[in-house]
Amino acid sequence: MSEITGSITTRDDLELFTRAWMPEDDPTRGMLIVHGLGEHSGRYAHVARFFVDRGYAVSTFDLRGHGRSDGTKVHVASFDDYLDDLQEVVESGVVRTDLSWVLYGHSLGGFISAYYLGEDRPHPNAAVLSAPPIAPKVPTMLGMAIQVLGRVAPKFAFPNPFDGEQLSRDEAVGDAYFADPLVYTKTTAGMALQTFFIAQSRALEVIGSISTPTLVIHGADDTLNLPSASAPLASVDSVERKVYPGLRHEMHNEPEQDQVLSEVATWLDSALT
Repeated sequence: MSEITGSITTRDDLELFTRAWMPEDDPTRGMLIVHGLGEHSGRYAHVARFFVDRGYAVSTFDLRGHGRSDGTKVHVASFDDYLDDLQEVVESGVVRTDLSWVLYGHSLGGFISAYYLGEDRPHPNAAVLSAPPIAPKVPTMLGMAIQVLGRVAPKFAFPNPFDGEQLSRDEAVGDAYFADPLVYTKTTAGMALQTFFIAQSRALEVIGSISTPTLVIHGADDTLNLPSASAPLASVDSVERKVYPGLRHEMHNEPEQDQVLSEVATWLDSALT
């Protein structure tokens, strides 16, 4: 598997870091992975390898303010920035859109991807949404603080309130996460306001417009983003949802990751025929 790194320039002149992993033979499908809050594209190299071994050309990028991309750390002035960036990546040639291609988003990346699918933008042939927070439960006091600080001090950063055990039952996953210099463990009030309140207020309306065949997966023991957060997607005609007993937030990093990814690949084989 070969890796190609590069960048694209957004409409507001930020450089977004990109990666692409290619199979040895000509690819038969394309995939774009959108990572979650505070992390970066490099944490998905093993997921990319899984699909590259099955003939996919896999691409990904660091969201603005994440990893090696430009921008204030984990901050957006508008949730639309994430959506516009995603479209620019799709249209940049980083993704093999000349083939049948898949949009694969995890957590925040799953929410961005779900919103993207519900809008009038260049769509994939299929999508996979992992633990997308369509209707998350934000603690009351934290929510009140976000709504105030998000307006008066939008770049104020507060720690993300979770620990490594919530990511995976494999302790090494959490240890590596918090030791990773490209992981940022805070969120700005402005980003939280834009995502979990302003964008959230229209989320149910937006997901009702999804027509792309979509698989939603969620760990039943996800305490970071409760399974109920993705439940509204189950009522969308084009969506199939599966909850995995015993698994936590990062199913692709659980001991059962091969089973999860194999079932995703089987579903994609059916969806893309």
